[in-house]
Amino acid sequence: MRGPGFTFQVPKGWNVSTPHDAVVARQGSGLVSVTRFSLLKAYDPAKFADVSRELDRVAAQLAKQAGGSLDSRETTTVAGRKIRSYRYGDTRIAFVLDHRREYQLLCRNTGDACDLLFSSFDLR
Repeated sequence: MRGPGFTFQVPKGWNVSTPHDAVVARQGSGLVSVTRFSLLKAYDPAKFADVSRELDRVAAQLAKQAGGSLDSRETTTVAGRKIRSYRYGDTRIAFVLDHRREYQLLCRNTGDACDLLFSSFDLR
């Protein structure tokens, strides 16, 4: 799949749509998506610890809005960048920051499709 500034793979047979600045793939109750947002300031990788605290707060709010709490939070690597990834309920979400862009990777009820999203996501 190709979106504005990014690519990733989804399993064959998934239904794909491309709303503005996003790519969404669905199969039954499963969903994977990537959405691109603009940042007000350019991201500085040297400030990852500070940014991580803010992302942790945002992810906790999202989990609360979904009626739960964060089950896990971790630092990992996607597209060659250090990122923050979270799980709550049947949802996995991550934030990839690049200069003045944020890419939100989101999975619900997906299993292997989520692993494929995270391993294949790349910036172009």
